[in-house]
Amino acid sequence: MLLNALLPLLVSVGYATASSILFSGGTVIAFNYTTESLDVIRNGSVLVVDDRITSVFRGDELGGQMIPEGTEQVNITNKIIAPGMIDTHKHGWQTGFKTLASNTSLVEYFNRYGEFPADGLLNADDVYIGQLAGIYEALNSGVTTILDHAHHSWDPATTEAGLQASIDSGSRIFWGYTFHNVTNFTIDEQLVHFRELATNASYGGTPTELAIAFDSFGPNPNLRQVDAIVGLATEFNVSAITTHSLQGPWGYENSPEDLHALNILNLSIPIIFSHASFLTAAGATLLQSTNQFVSITPESEMHYGHTHPHSHLIQSQAALGVDTHFTFSGDILTQARLWLQAVRKILYIQVLDRWHVPANNPMSACQAFLLATRNGGLALRRNDLGVIAEGAKADLVVWDGEAPSLLGWVDPVAAIILHASVGDVRHVVVDGKWKKRDFELVVESEGGYEGVKERFLASARGLQRKLWEKPVFAAAEGGSFPSGYAFEDAVTVDILRGDGDGYGSTFVEVG
Repeated sequence: MLLNALLPLLVSVGYATASSILFSGGTVIAFNYTTESLDVIRNGSVLVVDDRITSVFRGDELGGQMIPEGTEQVNITNKIIAPGMIDTHKHGWQTGFKTLASNTSLVEYFNRYGEFPADGLLNADDVYIGQLAGIYEALNSGVTTILDHAHHSWDPATTEAGLQASIDSGSRIFWGYTFHNVTNFTIDEQLVHFRELATNASYGGTPTELAIAFDSFGPNPNLRQVDAIVGLATEFNVSAITTHSLQGPWGYENSPEDLHALNILNLSIPIIFSHASFLTAAGATLLQSTNQFVSITPESEMHYGHTHPHSHLIQSQAALGVDTHFTFSGDILTQARLWLQAVRKILYIQVLDRWHVPANNPMSACQAFLLATRNGGLALRRNDLGVIAEGAKADLVVWDGEAPSLLGWVDPVAAIILHASVGDVRHVVVDGKWKKRDFELVVESEGGYEGVKERFLASARGLQRKLWEKPVFAAAEGGSFPSGYAFEDAVTVDILRGDGDGYGSTFVEVG
């Protein structure tokens, strides 16, 4: 069917899924593979057929083009269409803990909220609905791809629940089966279970893919376990391997050097080092030579105190992640904005410390945008993710360019990175299918999002009661972290005159 350049606004009741969608008349933040740079198209259009972007049109190019019969037409005049954002590190199952840990430290997290203290606290239903609700939170904010470090693998039931929720969400999830030493499910049993899941491949034909997470690559690995896990990864050609890496006083290494010593870095499988706090120069060189990436999680690293002293030096091998979304923001836009300003501060200080005046701005909004989108695809070695280009996956976000926060924009990249809020996300498409339409999540399960919300709240309230009854962690006076480094209290902020510092309470009420 031949269409004119000006296409009518589609008025649809029920938003039935079409095999093709044409977004027309908006500003497109496209990507040019030749120049490896963004390409902003004013009055552009994007044609989606099934799960792929088949055409990106400029202005009047649309007139006279062959558009598939029955194509759903969506007018995006005065709006910005951008690639979906990519979160390269998250633990989706923890959604039910929300607001319990607003002032927690990483030491307390390890002892109260992490994978090991939560063992036995959640059943399979809790994992399923927490994972599902967490993914919908991300979709609502324009995150279309997540690398999930799924350390809810306490038994076969809880493990499979998180995988099934990922599949049911319809989002693009790289679901990282976690091998770890938990109470009643040994790594040997996990190896057998992983093989069953990988062979069954219930995720086949969906945007969910199988990955592996493991946090014992070094410095003193169990070589038998490592060989078995890496063997499964290569046998089933998993989509990614991910590991937490915290060097320095944390001693939780899993460093590039550790994996290099095991001859793992040169695998064809992408490896993502979450946080990579206190990354060494040698480690950075290894990342560059093997094309492996780190996942910078700015808000997490600021919140918990493991910081990111060297991450600004390795951004060509970096993408962005969220981490523990129950503790702070669950979106990548916030991470990109925080990271942009954090890097600017670091590099400004280097000039100011020499008693000079900065004459330029050391990091651009464009670079932050690429970290949130394209670099996530590169970290996963997926050239078809995090971009709008012919042949790329149809993972798209439409931002409302007439929202109060965006009104008057002229640079669409700056508009998103520096002015937008997640409330400005109007539409989200993953794999060519609607996941958010006109500011409302599209949930196909019985009861829709209201049903998900009701089920999640029942689970969360129960978890919160059980967790809040646990003793609060307190570091022993004169004690030390398992790495051998001593504990020390940080100076707390004083915001009140007179006695006391006004630190205040944690305003948690659980019934």
